[in-house]
Amino acid sequence: MQRVIGIGETVMDILFKDDQPQKAVPGGSTFNSIISLGRAGVPCAMLTEVGGDHIGELICNFLRDNGVATDYVCRHEHIKSHISLAFLDENNDAQYIFYKDHASVTLDGPLPEIHKDDVVLFGSFFAINPAIRPVVGALLRAAHEAGAWLYYDVNFRKNHIADLPRVMANIEENMSLANVVRGSMEDFGFLYGLHDADAVYERVRRHCPTLILTDGARPIRVYTPDACYTFPVEPVETVSTVGAGDNFNAGYIYAKLTLQSSSLRSAQRDAPHLENPQPSALTPQPSALIAMAQRWSQDVCCQIGNHISANLAASLSQGSC
Repeated sequence: MQRVIGIGETVMDILFKDDQPQKAVPGGSTFNSIISLGRAGVPCAMLTEVGGDHIGELICNFLRDNGVATDYVCRHEHIKSHISLAFLDENNDAQYIFYKDHASVTLDGPLPEIHKDDVVLFGSFFAINPAIRPVVGALLRAAHEAGAWLYYDVNFRKNHIADLPRVMANIEENMSLANVVRGSMEDFGFLYGLHDADAVYERVRRHCPTLILTDGARPIRVYTPDACYTFPVEPVETVSTVGAGDNFNAGYIYAKLTLQSSSLRSAQRDAPHLENPQPSALTPQPSALIAMAQRWSQDVCCQIGNHISANLAASLSQGSC
């Protein structure tokens, strides 16, 4: 199976309900996705940075315990690891308080060599942070030029609006390098002041022709150069929405990898004389990709935690997709 490389920040999430701590678990947007993919048996590596403290050690152990390579985790001995407090409201939606200094972030360790068959997942402020943009930008450009498949989750938070003049060029370069851009209506409201889905796509398609647009409980829209597909959001009784979007991303990538691999095997069986079937014939349908994405997102909403459950991971390993 292809390798997935995650590029993003790592924090220790402490989840509160009724102002009482419920659980502490390593997190971060891309980090959550990569952990779930690792649990599902996908070869993964994480490019991130943590402190040289006990929390940093917990995070590295957590990655390894979930099958994720830590070769590209930068340990900074004199820096404290980042902390996030997530307060769940009456609807189990989270309000966050972050304890971290984006300006102190550095990536000074080994970097992955990205190949054509690799998948790169990146997003949030980590992917646009001016402090590390020379490293991240160069790596993403190299991945794009190598022919890797890039998935960009915009995930732009309100507290970074003041940074927009410094980071807008990085955001739009990320879009231009990506094969798929995923964002919420809220993201594009912050970025462009747009609140109409079609208008958002007209803006994004200047850089990337494929957009997954989410809007809370409202239908998901998938825009491609040929069509716009709409999918209802399946209702679920939530325990926590922490990690819901991150696991949507992970489920989408998992579906792409497994369904495309299955299609390739079928194509080679049915037409063994074709060494390289046309990619268009191997591309999974949007409905199958979104169905898996929603399945992963719903699973994480039914528990206190940031990653898919052991039950879902076991069902995937048994082929119960």
